[in-house]
Amino acid sequence: MSGPDFIPAAVRARLRDLRLEGRRATGGHGFGQHRSRSRGAGLEFAQYRAYEPGDELRQVDWKLYARSDRFFVREAERDSPLTAWVLVDTSASMAQTDAARPGWSRLDLARGLAACVFELALRQGDQFGLAAVGGDGLRLVPAGAGPRHRDRCLLELHGLRAGGTWPAESTLRPLWERLGAGHLVLVLGDDFDEASVALMEKLAAARREVLNLQLLTAEERDFPFRGGHRFRDPETGQELVGDAPAARASFLAEFGAARRALHARLAAAGIRSETAWLDEPMDLPLRRLLAPGAAERA
Repeated sequence: MSGPDFIPAAVRARLRDLRLEGRRATGGHGFGQHRSRSRGAGLEFAQYRAYEPGDELRQVDWKLYARSDRFFVREAERDSPLTAWVLVDTSASMAQTDAARPGWSRLDLARGLAACVFELALRQGDQFGLAAVGGDGLRLVPAGAGPRHRDRCLLELHGLRAGGTWPAESTLRPLWERLGAGHLVLVLGDDFDEASVALMEKLAAARREVLNLQLLTAEERDFPFRGGHRFRDPETGQELVGDAPAARASFLAEFGAARRALHARLAAAGIRSETAWLDEPMDLPLRRLLAPGAAERA
């Protein structure tokens, strides 16, 4: 498994110039400014893997190519200054889809974004792990490295389903055993649960490097509804019936104000945050979040 079902080919090609980075650097360099997987003295050989577009030609084992007529890359292991985690919200609201892109939900976008982060960490030679939080409680894939670990994380992504509500805080205690100080944590969710926002603040206060992508629909951005409409909260079951055109202006004003307040709150906690819309290519919000200098501006 290499995850092509999660990452479209065009997006995969554009990932080549993205790097994971953060404010808490090691040795005076930002995250993603290191080369953890390379050949040289003092490095222990780990394994071969098939050549992938974007790999450096100097990593290709040309002797093995002469024998097999196939391109393989030598990988070596060394200590890495970065451990990246992806925390995915799997509560019921993550099943929300969008008429602008039928059949594509918040959770689908979260899967794609998570796969992109795993790919970036893999190319940088860094460790990465996955945490999913929702109605099923907490599901963890401990941090590891290499293609096989990437495939393990992708397999876990395949099995994620949206349902239920954000669990009790006690359910999340194992997170604190895994997420060490200085680890990079990207939280993917709609940020509608106060408990999820509070968790991000606590992680940041405990010296974790927290990033956030708020996953929202184009309908929430544009409110294109016509006539009478029934709106239902997937987690509480509460319903609201009203005339959509009459409610549009007030909804957009209140929703915009809520988003600005959320991002200001996260910024006050030292958390970089961006919005990922369901109708845009998945690498665009990552580019906004990981743009050079974004860490210093936060």
